[in-house]
Amino acid sequence: MAHEVIMPALGMAQDTGLIVSWLKQAGDAVKAGDPIMEVETDKATMEVEAQADGFLTDLRASAGDDVPVGNVIALISDSPAGADKADANTKTDEAPDEAPDEAALPDGKQVIMPALGMAQDTGLIVAWHKQPGDAVAVDDVLLEVETDKATMEVAAGHDGFIAALLAETGEDVPVGDVIAVISVDKPDAPQQRSIKAKPAPAALTTALASALTTAQEPIPAIPAKPATNPTAKPTMTSRDGRILASPKAKRLATERGLDLARLVQAGKPQPYHVSDLDVLSALPSAAAAGQILRLTAKIASDTLSEFCNWIAQETGEPADQIAILAAFAAAGLREPELNRPLVVATEHQGQFSYYVDPDLVQLGATPDDNGAAPMLILRDLTDTPLASMYLGTETAPVLCVGRDGLDLLITLECSADALSPEAATDLITKFAGRLEQPLRHLL
Repeated sequence: MAHEVIMPALGMAQDTGLIVSWLKQAGDAVKAGDPIMEVETDKATMEVEAQADGFLTDLRASAGDDVPVGNVIALISDSPAGADKADANTKTDEAPDEAPDEAALPDGKQVIMPALGMAQDTGLIVAWHKQPGDAVAVDDVLLEVETDKATMEVAAGHDGFIAALLAETGEDVPVGDVIAVISVDKPDAPQQRSIKAKPAPAALTTALASALTTAQEPIPAIPAKPATNPTAKPTMTSRDGRILASPKAKRLATERGLDLARLVQAGKPQPYHVSDLDVLSALPSAAAAGQILRLTAKIASDTLSEFCNWIAQETGEPADQIAILAAFAAAGLREPELNRPLVVATEHQGQFSYYVDPDLVQLGATPDDNGAAPMLILRDLTDTPLASMYLGTETAPVLCVGRDGLDLLITLECSADALSPEAATDLITKFAGRLEQPLRHLL
């Protein structure tokens, strides 16, 4: 049976993807995981991998074509000739009513589960901000989605009325699946469904089949609302233990130095919203042991851009921004008495690199992993929608650089055991100083 290759959703507001090139040709043998094409969105160019073993056949789009998200653009067949194409695309007498639930969807603009991360397969719906029948505007927050990296608000993307919500709070939805329908006119009978009500199509790809199987497993138990308190919200938890909270609640908690984990320990039901912060503030003080330090700094972003442009003009080569940031971070952490290599681990667009003593070598040096554990983790979020990211304490202090409007927002997160408050303040101050006046690093 053939497997469909669809145009994936690689961005939050992506409607189409531009095929830059096919990396495999019609009839070529492919293995699951092989890159088969390059797709460009307004954010980046990415390789799309095969999701099954077989032969690439029935190419329905060419390099240079803009293809709507979700459209089938090729098949992975059992033979180079694509002889089983009919099995994937032709209805048989035995299955005349394939996907009846899809056919019953109301008319309107479809909202799909966006890809909020480079390797994201599914998104966990934390909360719906609109209900069936509600009016929405294009920029209204429709729902909150959690991935393995962050919780983000997703805009409706269209004006109109909520005609259908096709997944429930607490459900994992595969990227690219339709999660809502927005109609022009107010619907007579708006719908609310669970993803479990959606049948799996016959030609579902291996990756989506795996994701759907995961989504259809029982959700952690949600206790019924007590009869004595019909307004109480149900308890919901993330499967991997992450705390479910709105982005605004997380941001305000960070600014106030509050730890949402204490609400979990106190038995407060999730997800958390801004109103829950008053409850958190009233909780007894936590012990200093295991304290998490979080510091932020903000500087004008033009200085880093200007510095990278200057280096490019002087050398004739594009400046390696992540290597420059690694050097600045290492210089801020370095102590005179340090007698071992200072390793900085970096993450940028899902790519991980390791730099050894980047502040002691030529600025912009290439990564060089010596196998030592990193003393600092640096995340470059400047070309993503994220301004900052808090994932809990990690093996080393974490510096994040993101954009907040026209400014650069720097955040530092670490355990009190990794850095003292004085050392953490010194690190973020020195790092921010180098970003604000990059030529200081060269003097």
